[in-house]
Amino acid sequence: METIIALASSLGLATATGLNAYLPLLTVSVLSRLGLIQLSEPFDLLAHPIVMIVLAALAIIDFIGDKVPAVDSVLHIIGLVISPIAGAIVALAAAQDVVAIHPAVVAIAAIIAAAGTQSARASIRPAVTAATGGTANSFLSFLEDALSFVLSLLAVFLPILALIITLVLAFVAYRFIRGAVRVWREANLRRNGVSRAP
Repeated sequence: METIIALASSLGLATATGLNAYLPLLTVSVLSRLGLIQLSEPFDLLAHPIVMIVLAALAIIDFIGDKVPAVDSVLHIIGLVISPIAGAIVALAAAQDVVAIHPAVVAIAAIIAAAGTQSARASIRPAVTAATGGTANSFLSFLEDALSFVLSLLAVFLPILALIITLVLAFVAYRFIRGAVRVWREANLRRNGVSRAP
């Protein structure tokens, strides 16, 4: 059971980094500093005051920048690299004392979860921009940040619930992206004068 809880916590935190790369790291950092969770070496460095300040600054920059058109696109591209790294770090920190799972397995699963979430996020945002003329981007960004923070807390304190939410998010993202691809293909067929068979 301890192994399942640790995996659920790891995947929940990794998924949260796909929504916002810095909030889960900052959340784990603050919770450790407050003594609410215990981090073993080398992950206890996350609770170092300088690391906390850097993470807080990055989180603020990302929070503000993601609400600005064009800047958000650049941040999403950077996030494709940063999110999987952040996901691996927090996942390994969460599963640090579980000997039944090899750290490489945790890291790979975390990288896939974070990269998948970040890719879905980067794919969904342009569709929302096109549909709303960019007016919903700030709201969507705020929703992503809030969900990342809540999912981070749940991954630490209620990991099974975090895992359920992670699976639901994966399913919703899959359905959305699948539908968007279908619409895109049909639009290309119409543009090229090809009609689909009934």
